[in-house]
Amino acid sequence: MSKNPLVTVLIPTYNCEAYVKEAVMSILNQTYTNFECIIIDDASTDKTVSVLQSIKDSRIQLIIKPKNSGYTNSLNHGLSIAKGKYIARMDADDISLPERFIKQVSFLESNTNIVACGTNYSIIGSTKKIILPENNEAIKLKLLKETCFGHPTVMLRKSVFDANGLQYDTTKEPAEDYALWVTLLQFGALANIQECLLQYRLHAGQVSVTRRKKQLESKLETRVQLLKYLNANLNAEAYTTVKQVLNKDSLTFKQLKEFVEIKNKLIQSNAVSFFKKDAFAKYLENINTLAVEKYFTNRKQFYPNTFLQYFALRKSSAYQLSLMQILRLVFKSIIFYQVK
Repeated sequence: MSKNPLVTVLIPTYNCEAYVKEAVMSILNQTYTNFECIIIDDASTDKTVSVLQSIKDSRIQLIIKPKNSGYTNSLNHGLSIAKGKYIARMDADDISLPERFIKQVSFLESNTNIVACGTNYSIIGSTKKIILPENNEAIKLKLLKETCFGHPTVMLRKSVFDANGLQYDTTKEPAEDYALWVTLLQFGALANIQECLLQYRLHAGQVSVTRRKKQLESKLETRVQLLKYLNANLNAEAYTTVKQVLNKDSLTFKQLKEFVEIKNKLIQSNAVSFFKKDAFAKYLENINTLAVEKYFTNRKQFYPNTFLQYFALRKSSAYQLSLMQILRLVFKSIIFYQVK
């Protein structure tokens, strides 16, 4: 193994005996060869470790944890011992194409402002290709809704982690990657190479129902954190309302009116163009429209003051009901209509 590898490949493993050899061999067969490969097994109970031990390559450093402590814990340990200038992420059930590293290293060497570089990827067993936004401005807009990278495609600039004491946030698992991308925006730009350089495997059990709920909660927190970059001087109550709107929860009329004001503050705070102005304003109008529409047309019970609330709100909201919707709202409100 090189004493000074330019790249550290970081692969956490757990009970992946069926796929792990193919994944690791796709790394060892890269056209770019100056790397170390740190594989951290999280106390697998199947044959994963024996499969890994059968692969002989001096670039591999296999760490076997005596006790299962989680995926994110493995990632952070790998970051702490990595020697490379760049950290290449890889999962134990995917396949990296041979030119992946050479293209990412070349891109990062030529673009020193980029702190994380991902790629497009294809889905194993199908013809589907996932095309991700290319530049930082487009990526920031995507982050308002969801993650901007295929996590195992990413190559990271390690100096940013060292200089700022960064690591994956264990409390955000299983959406720790999404939280990291939003954090990294403080320190540089993000980018995606517009080539499919990884084959991603979908299979049952990747995220359980329980973890799925936690994942959605974590993603919601991260979306709110991204909006905080605008320094809109919103209080805790306002951010609670923002979370409910983003989560498509039912709102009170008071919250609905408050969000119109919040939306305007966020647009004003984006005057420095952290996000593209028109696209950001459109994003906020869309989520405001969904909240207003849900309140007035998708409710369980109507009262006489419901249509009065609509006429009071429409002056400050871009959302307008159609004439037919207004007539239905008036009728249902008058008769105290209740969904059975």
